[in-house]
Amino acid sequence: MSDGNSISSTITTEAQLEDLLSEPYPEDVEFAEQLEGDIMVLGAGGKMGPTLIRRMLRAIGEAGSDSTVYAVSRYSDSAVEERLQSWGAETIRADLLEEGALESLPNCENVIYLVGMKFGTTGQEPKTWAINAYLPGRVASRFADSRITALSTGNVYPPVPVDSGGSVETDETGPVGEYAQSCLGRERVFQHFSKENGTPTCLLRLNYAVELRYGVLLDLAKRVYAEDPVPLEMGHVNVIWQGDANSVCFRSLDLADSPADILNVTGPNVLSVRDLAEQFADEFGCDVTFQGEEKETALLNDASRCQKQFAVPKMPVDDVVELVASWVEQDGPTLGKPTKFHVRDGEF
Repeated sequence: MSDGNSISSTITTEAQLEDLLSEPYPEDVEFAEQLEGDIMVLGAGGKMGPTLIRRMLRAIGEAGSDSTVYAVSRYSDSAVEERLQSWGAETIRADLLEEGALESLPNCENVIYLVGMKFGTTGQEPKTWAINAYLPGRVASRFADSRITALSTGNVYPPVPVDSGGSVETDETGPVGEYAQSCLGRERVFQHFSKENGTPTCLLRLNYAVELRYGVLLDLAKRVYAEDPVPLEMGHVNVIWQGDANSVCFRSLDLADSPADILNVTGPNVLSVRDLAEQFADEFGCDVTFQGEEKETALLNDASRCQKQFAVPKMPVDDVVELVASWVEQDGPTLGKPTKFHVRDGEF
């Protein structure tokens, strides 16, 4: 980690990180040039929302477009709202489950739906279903005349053999646990209203987005750095840099169709958790220990279609590993939300 020319030396603050995550690709700018209408992001204050919105704003600015980006959230952290406003977003405070909240929102040609509940779902199953499956129906009805991209998850698939390369969009679903079941419910509801109302819709099965403050790689790095055993119950994973996921999410509006289109979003490789942990151990100059053994199956997506359509990812996994390792070494801030990627029973 001492190489002065390494990528890790370029990211030492959250401001630098958010600038990198939100830097638009030329393809983002090209898409912004031809996009008609404004964009509304529902669930703008979560993990993905702020840097996605900033990327879109920067792309719109470079394209010379006059599209407005509305950022809708409860904003439990007012600092997030202030940052979004400083970047040029029109923020709207709303709890979308409250009566009248959706009706109070402006009409908008393009809607990106990021609302979802994962952590703490065990013990709060009714709320999980309300947020993940009931609310999508209300949103789909309210914005029946819009184009909708809705974030889903690869958890709607069952674990598959590691040597299969991962599930593809046409494979049978098989969600494990109520969280994953409710996410499939979200998809089915959006699919229903897309067909009934002719609403162009795209469902993104994301699995897993990573950055320096959150994600599978951070979870692994922290365990290795603390010299805690690394669990191998889920011995293989897919990951994609959050910046690449942001780009796909924005441009996937172009895939919205009726019936709804489905797109897997992740990196191109099946990664060994053991190998990643050993890579972090090399970065830190420490030993690594493991807990359990790899199984023959894992939760994996094949995102070949996404990679062909959008030419992502552009950020190599090895570079992300180096960045994450440097971030952990300098005790950089995190979102404090472990992914629990190793969980196989679907309880989050």
